[in-house]
Amino acid sequence: MPETDFMERAAALALRKMRDNHGGPFGALIVRNDEVVAEGWNQVTSANDPTAHAEVVAIRNACANLKTFSLDGCDIYTNCEPCPMCLGAIYWAHIRCIYYSNTRADAARIGFDDDFIYREIGMPLDRRTIPAVRIVSETSEFAFNEWARSPEKRRY
Repeated sequence: MPETDFMERAAALALRKMRDNHGGPFGALIVRNDEVVAEGWNQVTSANDPTAHAEVVAIRNACANLKTFSLDGCDIYTNCEPCPMCLGAIYWAHIRCIYYSNTRADAARIGFDDDFIYREIGMPLDRRTIPAVRIVSETSEFAFNEWARSPEKRRY
């Protein structure tokens, strides 16, 4: 299937689910070997979950369908350039390529402005809008050390 067909399917999914009141106008597909292995659409308002963006939902569904936490060899088609959270999830999932249609500037024009978050990420912790306070914990350090020594850990 041509790349444009996958994009049209992601965009049509976004439109259909938006019209069904599932959330914002965002849809995504995970594709492996020219086959759609999962779909996702924005469910922020319908699921009361601020992390239920189309890309994250598609990644969750793909991982469940493929029974893996790595989507190496998969591509994502999303009708909008991913926000910082979704971009992070895409990298964590080891997705090979991002195909998108609308830009983040297009999203900002309709009220989805992620530029603030992009700027915050690059700032030192003490200059961010939401305070980040470190609390040292011996148990936290113990867990990290145990993980580092464990021969049974699965890297991701």
